[in-house]
Amino acid sequence: MYLYGASGHAKVIIDILRANNETIEALFDDNEAVHNLLGYPVLRSSEVRGPLIISIGSNNIRQKIAESLNVTFGRSFHPSSIISDETEIGEGTVVMQGAIIQSDVRIGRHCIINTGASVDHECVIKDYVHISPHCTLCGNVQIGEGTWVGAGSIIIPGVKVGKWSVIGAGSVVTKDIPDNVLAVGNRCKIIKNLS
Repeated sequence: MYLYGASGHAKVIIDILRANNETIEALFDDNEAVHNLLGYPVLRSSEVRGPLIISIGSNNIRQKIAESLNVTFGRSFHPSSIISDETEIGEGTVVMQGAIIQSDVRIGRHCIINTGASVDHECVIKDYVHISPHCTLCGNVQIGEGTWVGAGSIIIPGVKVGKWSVIGAGSVVTKDIPDNVLAVGNRCKIIKNLS
């Protein structure tokens, strides 16, 4: 397996790959000052090959890189995560330590389901989404492409969050949230348009 991106997020994915006894060949990064990370060589992006996981936390950067490469993408799930056999998970997606993904969940490509997140039955998570640590998505929640759900947020059953929005850390989302907004608080309110 190869990783694209050699910073903090890559360190966590390295831990996941090690926990699964997967071989890590190298990482790729454009920062010429970085030559290794946790003992693995860091090569320049002109040498990219797969299978590859994009180990960058930014949703829009992950999308740009994924759409610019013609390689096979891997995915990896920490062995402490609990994932229903009735779940579909797209290429490039990583599931961190202690996450729980229940039955009939659909997760897109190049997503991050972070540490201790809980994704309940029938949720739909589109491509390039980041569900931050200790979030709770109750049943039948929908998260649009590229949206970032901040740490510790709770989204109640049946709520739809639009694409490329940001839900602030610790928010409680009780109503639908449109595309391209920053929404925060308990109860979550829109405070800024991001488009």
